[in-house]
Amino acid sequence: MTSLVHLQFLEMKKQGRRGWDLLRHKGPSQFQFWLIALLIGIAAGLAATGFRLAISVLQTTVYGTPSVTTIHSYAATLPWWMLLLIPTLGGLAVGVILHYFTPDGRVRTVADVIEGAALNDGRVEKKAGIASAVCSWITLSTGGSSGREGPVVHIAAMISSWVSNTIRADGITGRDLLGCAVAAAVSASFNAPIAGALFALEVVLRHFAVHAFAPIVVASAAGTVINRLVFGDVTEFTLSGTTTVEFYLELPAFFLLGLICGLVAVAMMRSVFLADDLGTRLQTRLNLPHLMRPAIAGVMLGALAIWFPHIIGVGYETTSRALTGALLWHEAIVFAMLKVVAVAITLGGRMGGGVFSPSLMLGALTGLAFGLIATGLFPDNSGASTLYALAGMGAVAAAVLGAPISTTLIVFELTGDWQTGLAVMISVSMSTAVSARLVDRSFFLTQLERRKVHLAAGPQAYLLAMFRVQGVMRKPTAENAADEAACHAMIEQGLYLQAQATLETALPLFDKSGVAFLPVVRLDGPDRTPVLQGALFHVDALKAYNRALAATAAEEHS
Repeated sequence: MTSLVHLQFLEMKKQGRRGWDLLRHKGPSQFQFWLIALLIGIAAGLAATGFRLAISVLQTTVYGTPSVTTIHSYAATLPWWMLLLIPTLGGLAVGVILHYFTPDGRVRTVADVIEGAALNDGRVEKKAGIASAVCSWITLSTGGSSGREGPVVHIAAMISSWVSNTIRADGITGRDLLGCAVAAAVSASFNAPIAGALFALEVVLRHFAVHAFAPIVVASAAGTVINRLVFGDVTEFTLSGTTTVEFYLELPAFFLLGLICGLVAVAMMRSVFLADDLGTRLQTRLNLPHLMRPAIAGVMLGALAIWFPHIIGVGYETTSRALTGALLWHEAIVFAMLKVVAVAITLGGRMGGGVFSPSLMLGALTGLAFGLIATGLFPDNSGASTLYALAGMGAVAAAVLGAPISTTLIVFELTGDWQTGLAVMISVSMSTAVSARLVDRSFFLTQLERRKVHLAAGPQAYLLAMFRVQGVMRKPTAENAADEAACHAMIEQGLYLQAQATLETALPLFDKSGVAFLPVVRLDGPDRTPVLQGALFHVDALKAYNRALAATAAEEHS
């Protein structure tokens, strides 16, 4: 009897292990995976909602505003020293956190999540990620001019990374779990379930594989339910008046608006990168510690907010005024220019936050300014100027995110207006076409390119960086190893690879030298003498690369 119970126990244990193996390696096809996707969606939704509420609490506390939705109007009544002091102290607090809890003094956002999906089996950093979430919370609550989507996406990615590490998920399962978390976070943050799911697929995973779609939709729906339980089923923005397009004469105006919005989006992105480069050069030249950079950025933002408090925070009050036509032409122009400056200071100063909300505000202001001109010149053939604000909001955001599909849908879900789809789609398509030629497809992919992470060109470019030569080389003791005498002769000629190099370095060297193999060395001692570790054969490198391409293609088309 005892032996029978023991055998049954061993069989149950065996079945359990088999189930876990299926979940780790073929998770998206298993019912248990969908349950995990639902739980991740709930957790990410709670995290995104909690982050939003935390911003409201801290912003209400430090500014004393009765409502965060009218922070710009209320800030105009505060004394100048308070507007200057709050972002300065916020920047100093951010600097201290980044100095002690991140290796490079940089806040983690969406770009790091995209990198984790492509290069790290759907995992992101935990310690630096937690510090970044706190920094973004402080930044958005104390006058920083950025958005909350970047932080919530990375927070959600940390949740999925913990789950993936717990169940020891492989790359495909880990990436799908990451997509579930991101979708839920975006949908919970903006009450946009459709756009949340498509954002995860279009921006983070960068494919629309069938195996990922269903669990991501489940998680996105869970995130939306969390949002609506807390905030109700309301849209972020309320439009006033009519937004009817006067077909067909008005459509060329939206083509032109899309072109202008694409250039405006590029101007904002390049301003951020220019500010970041300038800040880095000044920090190096003046030998400033990491903690001082956000503090200086806070001083600059505070000085700007004394005269223009509309730059404070996410900017939804000003965006709402643009969408309802409550701003004059010159106000829209000036506010748009100042918003670009404020975003560049915030992100270039390493204060934290995302770019989606600023791009919405900038697009709405640009669209309104354009619409006031268009409706003034052709009053008999034009609809409302607020329609141009709506189309401009989507056009600039799509160009910045490099996500025309999800951005078009999120504009509809943020406003509840589905009647103007053609106008928004035209403007979005033109803006993304323009911006993609002037940057590396999006703000996030351009960030990664600046760090020498080549994701914009596709798997054929970035997969090479995933293979270190020491993992592909043949050791001297291996069968069919390279001739050691020939290896040493090549080392004396300076023709070799370091063990930590990647195939991204190796393949161009093969093409240049025309040899069949390259020695792999470790540099030892103070004089860095090359010590032979093995040899990388050209054919082995090509086989590893081809296998990776085949696996990526299989994942993206399954």
